[in-house]
Amino acid sequence: MSDLMIGSLALLGMVVFIYAGMHVAIALAVCSFLGVFAIKGSTLIAGKMLALAASESIDSYIFGVVPLFVLMGFVVSQADIGRDAFDVANRALGRIKGGLGIATVGANAIFAAITGISIASAAVFTRVAVPEMLRHGYSKRFAYGIVAGSSVLGMLIPPSLLLILYGILTEQSVGDLFLAGVVPGIILAIAFGLGVYVMARRWPAFAGDGITENVAPMSLGAMLGKSAPIVILIALVLGGIYGGFFTPTEAGGVGALGAVIIGFARRALPPGKIWKVLADTGQVTAAICFLIIAASMYSRMLSLSGLPEYISMGIAASDIGYWGVIIAYVVLIVAMGTILDSSSILLIVVPLFFPIMKTLGIDAIWFGIVTVIAVEIGLLTPPFGLSVYVIKSTSPDRTLKLGEIFLGALPFAAIMASVLILILVFPSLAVGVLGR
Repeated sequence: MSDLMIGSLALLGMVVFIYAGMHVAIALAVCSFLGVFAIKGSTLIAGKMLALAASESIDSYIFGVVPLFVLMGFVVSQADIGRDAFDVANRALGRIKGGLGIATVGANAIFAAITGISIASAAVFTRVAVPEMLRHGYSKRFAYGIVAGSSVLGMLIPPSLLLILYGILTEQSVGDLFLAGVVPGIILAIAFGLGVYVMARRWPAFAGDGITENVAPMSLGAMLGKSAPIVILIALVLGGIYGGFFTPTEAGGVGALGAVIIGFARRALPPGKIWKVLADTGQVTAAICFLIIAASMYSRMLSLSGLPEYISMGIAASDIGYWGVIIAYVVLIVAMGTILDSSSILLIVVPLFFPIMKTLGIDAIWFGIVTVIAVEIGLLTPPFGLSVYVIKSTSPDRTLKLGEIFLGALPFAAIMASVLILILVFPSLAVGVLGR
């Protein structure tokens, strides 16, 4: 059996295992190990390759950014900074038709600029924003759909965990990826806000017939007090990176320290909650480590088999052209979003397709932004839709059905697809800020 056939069978076996319910990291590791064994004919070589994948993939300075930003995200969530962002945004935008929904989008964008974790955003704003929207006449599906849609901003607006993972996998500058994600993230947030406004005014049967806006009074001092921690953390993290004062890893450490200091100052981190934050951070980091190790081995197996090079030559010899490759890639990612979480999709498709894109001369930073936006759409698509499941598990409403949340999130998935098309047609929206 040829190496190419072995690589193809390993890839097929991984898909079968995942559909059968096996954890993605285990499926990647098992199929990669068996593939290398079949190619080299030695369990010793396959075992050594696994050891190298484990050490080289996470034994890197840049990887330290992952636990630091995860820690910062959990501390910020625990310190009620998400509620403060919502209060400030509501005070600024609440008098507009659909203002509470627009404020939720704005608060999610602000929260994303601090944490970069969409799961945290979904959990926080399900508790903070949904009750207020329901009280002001928003339909249940619209209120939950707004939270589901806007929560994915955390995966694009820097600091983004997905952009960090992409940078590690492709050895691209995380700082450049963060910078490239700013304009698309702002465009997506504005598009979401406009979408909420239009639906609230033109689609009352969906959004809610009796939407009212009643902004609670808030003094200038209170607004400044609630805004101060947010501004400080954004200035520390993003200002430090873009100003050239910190590397992304150093910014993660400074941001995590700043979040902890703010949490203690607010008395939001008693010993019990500190332990929970640390435990949650450890669990998420360990899961990401396991996935990255497995993905690194999978990438090595693919390289040994020659499958990416074979696909590259096939694409070069075909007539589908540049746009055919890009469209097929995006459709594949969105389809995978129906069964997998965002990190797993990234770790499976990037090692396979990144070498192909390099042979086509595609900008690696732009390709990363396109990949993340396409993966984000998968967060809202049934039957998996990770953000939707987080909202369902966080909501106190036991009568809430998954179908209602998916239906409410559908317009936002369409908006994201429109923004993705915009980035595909005008790459400079992503990489123009880098002078490319």
